[in-house]
Amino acid sequence: MKKLLTSFAAFTALTAAATAADLPRRAAPPVFVPVPVFTWTGAYFGINAGYGFDAGNDSNRYNLPAGSVLNSGATDGVLSVGNGNSNEGFVGGGQVGYNYQFTPGSGLVVGLEADAQYTDFSNRSRLYDASAVSFTGVQGPAGGADVRTPGRDMNFFGTVRGRVGYAFDRVLFYGTGGFAYGDGGTGRDDFRTGYTAGGGIEYAMPVDSFLNFFRSSAVTLKVEGLYVNLEQEGRGNRSVYNPATNVLSLSPSARETEFAVVRAGLNYKFGSY
Repeated sequence: MKKLLTSFAAFTALTAAATAADLPRRAAPPVFVPVPVFTWTGAYFGINAGYGFDAGNDSNRYNLPAGSVLNSGATDGVLSVGNGNSNEGFVGGGQVGYNYQFTPGSGLVVGLEADAQYTDFSNRSRLYDASAVSFTGVQGPAGGADVRTPGRDMNFFGTVRGRVGYAFDRVLFYGTGGFAYGDGGTGRDDFRTGYTAGGGIEYAMPVDSFLNFFRSSAVTLKVEGLYVNLEQEGRGNRSVYNPATNVLSLSPSARETEFAVVRAGLNYKFGSY
């Protein structure tokens, strides 16, 4: 009897073990991998190209300082000509910068950017007869003269700007402004400084974008508009009046350089995802 019970217990144990072996194994729980949240934080560099055009409301107005040989009056005067001589043409260059986003995903973004631009701005000198010229607040030899306006050939400008914007995930709307510099288009030594302001929109493409040649954390595309004002070089006026021909030849420094730029850009961002 004891042997029978022992054999039955052994058989039961073997049967249970075999049944357990036949049961399907419980799969390991899946590992949860959170999807990274995009952030604009990081350094970047890139290129841009666009078009620039004269933005001054006074592109046909030239300053004539008081007390000069052209304006013997006690106050500054202004000379105006018809169909002002405008600057416009191709703009292209590169930029570097850094952004910081306070909250990944959507949130406030601040940054700093510097750029250097080649410009193809040029126009020719023009001669206006006295009937197309008007003088305001001018006394002396300038009144009633024919006027030759200067030609300009602007070759470069650059900016150092702050940026403030708001990101909606991979789309960033921003405003920008700061310091500007460039040549005034009057010669090799005509270096001017001023200011710039503008804004734009920027979109971050996926990391595996076909444009990501440098394996950066993101490739961004932007469209941007800037207003640039480069101040007149001092208040002096090197213009020359020729009484024999009754022609007043204006110097290029007689007015500020004002223009607007609309450009598209491509950036490679490095740093946080």
